[in-house]
Amino acid sequence: MKNETYTQNNYTVSTDSSRLDLAFIHGYLSRSYWAEEIPLAVVEKSIENSLCFGVYNNDAQVGFARVISDYSTFAYLADVFIIEEERGKGLSKWLMECIMKHEQLQGLRNFCLLTRDAHTLYEKYGFKNLEKPQNFMAVKADNFYRKKN
Repeated sequence: MKNETYTQNNYTVSTDSSRLDLAFIHGYLSRSYWAEEIPLAVVEKSIENSLCFGVYNNDAQVGFARVISDYSTFAYLADVFIIEEERGKGLSKWLMECIMKHEQLQGLRNFCLLTRDAHTLYEKYGFKNLEKPQNFMAVKADNFYRKKN
């Protein structure tokens, strides 16, 4: 799969996985509400098996998202973030625009995500609550990575 790169002012969104800063991504995810205390090895493996989007201010990574997909019928959007210092600049919207227009993610029957608090962002890109949430099922272990005391 070819890498895609989008630029806007000093910012870049790129799918080139060689640019990803694993320590940066792990540092953010390990303190996030959805992946608290996630091990570095799990982050590395998830990146290896996903289409990843890095957001950069010049060369410094400031955001991330990844998509798990078969590139024909289904995709799942995960681990979307922009670091606190870069928020309020429209970067999350631009990142979503880049994801939604990515060549490999066109024509999907289902594109899903889970969010606790960013519904208004994702609604702008066609995501909506499930019409029949009772039809959706999952095996989920909450606080999976948190150390047991």
